[in-house]
Amino acid sequence: MIDDSLPYDRWIEEALRSVIRRAVEHTAEHGLPGIHHFYVTFRTDADGVEMAPDLRARHPEEMTIVLQHQFWDLEVGDDCFSVTLKFHGKPQRLRVPIAAITAFGDPSVNFGLQLKRIVVGQDDEGSHEPHETLVVDSDHDLGKTETGQVVTLDNFRKK
Repeated sequence: MIDDSLPYDRWIEEALRSVIRRAVEHTAEHGLPGIHHFYVTFRTDADGVEMAPDLRARHPEEMTIVLQHQFWDLEVGDDCFSVTLKFHGKPQRLRVPIAAITAFGDPSVNFGLQLKRIVVGQDDEGSHEPHETLVVDSDHDLGKTETGQVVTLDNFRKK
């Protein structure tokens, strides 16, 4: 039987990823306004992710970065963004494809998205379940938040 259903779920995922891309692009052009800051969780094992070997060894599957006070050289392309962050006091350049992002949050406005992982060549039926947590791992100033703390996305959702 031929499935002639429209792939609304995939289209929604693509639209949500475009929101993330636009938020990061706006930040690259204008900086972060006010108290905005982003948690970006991505698959480190996804095609196109570029990061230092020691970071990949510590985070072989998934990682969350925080774009807030200390990030440099944020650049956005059609399908990825690159940024320099400090890890253990050492600047490291990351390249993150938009398709590798599994979660995005801006807790300053109680905004968060959980996404399915997009696999290149994946049919409309195939998908991965979204991840339920964000793991903070970056040298940043978030008050009492510490590296390695698990933060559920429910904290960023409107109830």
